[in-house]
Amino acid sequence: MVIRYNPATLEKIEKIVDEAGYILRYERGTFQSGYCVLEQKKVVVLNKFLQTEGRINTMIDLIPNLQVMPDHLSAESRKIYEEVMGRLALDS
Repeated sequence: MVIRYNPATLEKIEKIVDEAGYILRYERGTFQSGYCVLEQKKVVVLNKFLQTEGRINTMIDLIPNLQVMPDHLSAESRKIYEEVMGRLALDS
């Protein structure tokens, strides 16, 4: 998967999180990994100071840690989700 680091790609990745039932927020904070997940409330908080590339990379790192049910994603989101998961499998 060739990742284009632009706002359109970020939107597509954010949509996966949204369709998985999580609320995505950008806030200030001291996140060692660039994000924080509040599982009980299904809230994902990302460091708001990250630029587009950092946000995309952080979301790619984050998605495998979320409870995502691919069957509940739209076709476009499922395709992106499978690409992200496939990319992570190749990196392992």
